[in-house]
Amino acid sequence: MGRLRIGIDLGGTKIAGIALDASGQVLAERRIATPRGEYDASLRAIAGLVAALEHAAGGSGTVGIGIPGALAPGTGLVKNANSTWLNGRPLGGDLERVLARPVRLENDANCLAVSEAVDGAGAGAAVVWAVILGTGVGSGIALAGRALSGRRRIAGEWGHNPLPAPRDDERPGPACYCGRHGCIETWLSGPGLAADHARHTDRAMTGEAIVAAMRAGDEGARATFARWLDRLGRGIAGIVNVLDPDVIVLGGGLSTIPEIYDALPGRVAPHVLGGGFDTPIRPSRHGDASGVRGAAWLWNDADAPAG
Repeated sequence: MGRLRIGIDLGGTKIAGIALDASGQVLAERRIATPRGEYDASLRAIAGLVAALEHAAGGSGTVGIGIPGALAPGTGLVKNANSTWLNGRPLGGDLERVLARPVRLENDANCLAVSEAVDGAGAGAAVVWAVILGTGVGSGIALAGRALSGRRRIAGEWGHNPLPAPRDDERPGPACYCGRHGCIETWLSGPGLAADHARHTDRAMTGEAIVAAMRAGDEGARATFARWLDRLGRGIAGIVNVLDPDVIVLGGGLSTIPEIYDALPGRVAPHVLGGGFDTPIRPSRHGDASGVRGAAWLWNDADAPAG
């Protein structure tokens, strides 16, 4: 058996692990609860998960880890993680010590982009932009199957940019936890969708309930969904005008709404420079497994250490 690729997705409530062979076939999978608020326990949990995966798959391998944040350049300390007990910690170095091997860490949205670029909905494309539409909003970029992190490790931080071309009734926009108003995340996340519906209808409903009501013909829900699609189109067009990706892949809970894919290109096109828009917009092929698969693919055969 060739060398394994181990991927770990370190989430706020669970840690997912996977072992892939050289062709991307799954040899073992595991999930465990995240020791919330406990840094040292998180290190031990990841080490135990890697050991369990290697035992189940019958070999050893490289380890890539997706995290809900980034590593600060120069220091290597975790920053911008909503799993706050990781912030300010040398997670990469500590994991290399407990695992006794090199480890690669990357933002979880970038792991989604890598997964879908290697063998997912963007396979074979040179530039893949992967968008997460869920409890939060973010994105990652893969170039030729490799994550683009950027000089300050913030490449793809789409959710904390202002909503493009805001209307008068969208200014200054909802308050965001980052300290600004009107961030894309406050409009396009699941909670953002629910909050917008409540503002217009005085009805508190979850995103799932709003979509169900929209399908049942509820006029208020239909109007809410139309506003959300319009904002998503503007948000996507802003990145298309800068990055011009070959494929756009959508992940996260809201990406599973089928109605998005027929309607969205028409919402993007009016805001794209020069008019016209034919970039494919696709749901992620690997769904919830994309993040952990992308973490495994942070190593490839050319740069994996010998042994």
